[in-house]
Amino acid sequence: MKVLIITYYWPPAGGPGVQRWLKFVKYFRDFGIEPIVYIPENPTYPLEDSSLLSEVPDTITILKQPILEPYRYAELFSKKDAKTISKGIIASKNRQSLIQRLLLYIRGNFFIPDARKFWIKPSVKYLREYISDHRINTIITTGPPHSVHLIGRELKNQIDVKWISDFRDPWTTIGYHDKLKLSTRSVKKHKALEKDVLTSTDHIIVTSFTTQTEFQEITDKPVSVITNGYDTEAISDVILDVKFTISHIGSLLSGRDPKQLWKALYDLTQENKEFSQLFKLQLVGAVSDDVLLSIKEAGLQEFLVLKGYVPHEEAIRIQRTSQVLLLIEIDSPITKCIIPGKLFEYMVSERPIIALGPKDADISRLIKDTNSGVFFEYDDYNKIKNQLRIYFESFVKGSLLSASGEITSYSRRNLTKKLAELIKKV
Repeated sequence: MKVLIITYYWPPAGGPGVQRWLKFVKYFRDFGIEPIVYIPENPTYPLEDSSLLSEVPDTITILKQPILEPYRYAELFSKKDAKTISKGIIASKNRQSLIQRLLLYIRGNFFIPDARKFWIKPSVKYLREYISDHRINTIITTGPPHSVHLIGRELKNQIDVKWISDFRDPWTTIGYHDKLKLSTRSVKKHKALEKDVLTSTDHIIVTSFTTQTEFQEITDKPVSVITNGYDTEAISDVILDVKFTISHIGSLLSGRDPKQLWKALYDLTQENKEFSQLFKLQLVGAVSDDVLLSIKEAGLQEFLVLKGYVPHEEAIRIQRTSQVLLLIEIDSPITKCIIPGKLFEYMVSERPIIALGPKDADISRLIKDTNSGVFFEYDDYNKIKNQLRIYFESFVKGSLLSASGEITSYSRRNLTKKLAELIKKV
């Protein structure tokens, strides 16, 4: 069964956004699906990881068409600000420069739904003919960027094709949406486009239970949850750090700033000399200036190690060699739906997880169900500190282990099987 997948992110793009569909494509043929991937020819990726190219099956068809990228022009004003915003890292309001505020206003109000909107028309023109010539019955769009879904909408309106829309993140309730300085008119336009996509598509896939509930209130089209997952990756010579290393892998946006965690860690360094000697806070990936300032103000500068962005294989190695893994989501009701892909990689790394996020976050449910760690709300200072103490005492005794239970349902291969069954029923 031929299926056309329309996506903006594809290797050599780095980051979690690319891995979901890279892994589905990797396993599709095992379940009777022949994937055809459509991507931009000349994208501006905020992160690149060429190591992911080795995971693309050699013989699949990959279609490419040029895209006009406004971020290239934004870099004429400020290359740093343009790249930072394109990564989704938006400084707090009182720390934004004039250029940042201007770029955010333009991004939010002149590029709806996003800056990749200029890829819609040429893609529809090209794909309409390709789909007809190659007798493709099913297309899948995956966003963000949500402009990709508008390609699917136009194709659905113009030709007889089944359309499945995959939302790796929500649309109007995504964490950074309220930071785009949207006018009232722009907010209405976003909501109208979102509703149109949700009511025009044949089937909707989301990555979290909260987003499923949110979308079911907008549309009567079926909404299925297929989470992100983990792949079994052989990493040799994995030896645990000799220090009590707490690692966070992935971007730390301005809103991901758990000050009570930083305080608990600092207080333990002051109360326990051994903790002070052995503790290391390791951040892997892009970190906002706001978060770095909070860590510095908390007194943790001497314990901090910044690794920056690393290839995926190196990120997996760091996960498996760290003593504790840190998962931080923005403390806001609108982010309780976020289940980052790294959670599942954390689980299979077999290291205990400390997660922080908003009340009733979907990640708390998964962590509890798999017994892979503990979840706290941002202001749970005493609980956070006590858990850190427990983990450290186990580390000193040489008995710090993850108690993860059954997680095979979250393997990328099993998730692809679930998706293939869904595709064949649509």
